[in-house]
Parts: sequence; structure tokens; C-alpha cells
Amino acid sequence: MNEKTACVHWEGQGKKGLGKISTETGALKEYPYGFASRFEDDHRGTNPEELLGAAHAACFTMAFSFACDKAGLASSNVDTQATVRLAKHGEGFVIDRIALTMQATVPGIDETKFQEIANAVKRDCPVSQALASVPEITLKAKLR
Repeated sequence: MNEKTACVHWEGQGKKGLGKISTETGALKEYPYGFASRFEDDHRGTNPEELLGAAHAACFTMAFSFACDKAGLASSNVDTQATVRLAKHGEGFVIDRIALTMQATVPGIDETKFQEIANAVKRDCPVSQALASVPEITLKAKLR
């Protein structure tokens, strides 16, 4: 088994507060986030949805490459973008959609097999499985 750790420190109240995110590996070290970086256009910090999207895109991309290997195909490159939507729901918010957009170069694969592998990975990668409660997860996969 493998476990990874992330920590958050928050100071201040609600909209005026500011959090700092750190990860075990140091990829993020006291990286700021707060109301403005989550709900407004302040790009000086991150937000949970951006981090969730990065995690989903990273997991999907790696799993796609591994699935190609398993099928006897070598992926040359894979680029994935994940767009995570946070929507108002009653008095709170909910993540109601994640849109994955992937482009890949996989020599020797046909379009049918490419889409088959991509859709299986969307369904089965660990982060997709963890996010199964999100009502809509879409995938647009393009073979380059």
C-alpha cells in the first residue's frame, strides 16, 4: 500500500481567511489559497477544484500510458486537461462535473482501440473511482 500526505493551515475567518497547502513531497510548500482564489479571479493562489483536476488528469494520463503498454502499444505522449466545475447547490456548493480532454500519440493504434482504452481508463483509474459520486465525468479523447 502507498499513502501520500497533504496538510493545510488556515488563519482568519471565512472570506477573510487564508490557507496554505503543503504536500509531503514538497511539490506544494505553504501554497496559498482562499476565498478569492476559489470564487473570484485571484490567480495568486490555488483552490481545491484546481488541485482535484490536476490529480485527476495526472492519474488518468499515467493510467492511459500503462494501459497502452499492457495492450502492447507504446504511447509517445499524452496530454490531459481536467476542468472541474463547482456549482451552487442550495446553501452550499457541489462539484457537479469534471471534463477530461486528452490528446495522445500512440503509434500503431486504431481509433476504435484508442477510444476503448481511453474510456476504460476514465472508468477505472483510481482517482476516477474515488470521484464516482460526481454526477458527470466526460472524456474527449483525440488520437494525434
